[in-house]
Amino acid sequence: MDLTVIHVLASTRADHGGTSRSVPALCEALDEEGVDVHLVTGRPANPSPDQEPILPEGNVHVHCIEERTCLQRTLRSPVGFYRRLWSVVREVQPDIIHDHGVWLPSNITAAWVARRASIPLVSTPRGMITKWSLSHQSKKKRVAWHLYQKHVFRQAALFHATAPAEVDNLRMLDLTQPVSVVPNGVEIPGLLPDRPSVNEKRALFLSRLHPKKGLPMLLEAWADVRPDGWTLELVGPSEKGHRSELESQATEFGLDGSVLFSGPVDNTDKWQKYASADLFILPSHSENFGIVVAEALAAGVPVLTTTGTPWEPLETEECGWWVAPESNAIASALRNALSLDRDTLRAIGKRGRRLVETTYTWRAMGKRMNEAYQWLLERGSKPDHIEVT
Repeated sequence: MDLTVIHVLASTRADHGGTSRSVPALCEALDEEGVDVHLVTGRPANPSPDQEPILPEGNVHVHCIEERTCLQRTLRSPVGFYRRLWSVVREVQPDIIHDHGVWLPSNITAAWVARRASIPLVSTPRGMITKWSLSHQSKKKRVAWHLYQKHVFRQAALFHATAPAEVDNLRMLDLTQPVSVVPNGVEIPGLLPDRPSVNEKRALFLSRLHPKKGLPMLLEAWADVRPDGWTLELVGPSEKGHRSELESQATEFGLDGSVLFSGPVDNTDKWQKYASADLFILPSHSENFGIVVAEALAAGVPVLTTTGTPWEPLETEECGWWVAPESNAIASALRNALSLDRDTLRAIGKRGRRLVETTYTWRAMGKRMNEAYQWLLERGSKPDHIEVT
């Protein structure tokens, strides 16, 4: 049976984090499932290289709202979003509107249009309602919650969570609608770049330089361990001057020779970074999924991350370390990981790649999301990944 879904996302800019990659990838996976997929998103006029939007390929229809002014970029063009989304809805008559993110004008717009057109709304919080996220800029979020966000959420006919912990986050907000747990998938590289032949080992962080990522804890732990023969490389765009704060901390700890700041990389260079790494580290306080963990595993790199991420399989499948988001716990795991020889680390990495190949392909995630849509529209039985109260 034909199915048309409009996805709404404020931005797919490359420097806006994992959601900019995972939503277009989900659109592509749904397209392969035979769903007629439309993506409505903002696009900056004359973007710099690191601001280029990541747009889906295949037969996905992309409808961009160009952000020409600073105010439009800040507010995500709410008027332009409304006009474009309403125009697309009138043209394609979708069965579902699927909105991504929280706290943004685009979320209000998606809810307004869905209500006006009497179309079921699916909402994906994308990790923005975890305990840590709600405590960050908490006063603004409390105002936004009572002003509009709780009304947007209450309109949702179905929530999409990318990890089981996000179901608990929704229930703590007294939201009782059904929740479909569909993790992000990961691109499985067929042929990785050759690993460089160097004696020095490398630990890699690859994500936004943002307080949420827990990098001050990592630098403190690295200074505590001070491993011989290892370099820690931090790769990614800086947000709100956080890189300069981290550079000052590294200097204070005497780490200038063992910590490198490399800036953002494009998709091709990203896989070269993974290929050059002996260990991947994501010390986040909070993640709804952590796409870079899955990418590192797909590249055959063992991972050290925190219980602020949903990556308990690192322990159960013996392909990494999953520890509390505390500098002491990270330091203890580092001592363990950095004491291993390269052959042992690569054997751990191979187990990680097998985990991703069997569990986290985008094709499988597209099938699960399609099942959730069909159930919502009463076209199929309830899948096991949908939780109802």
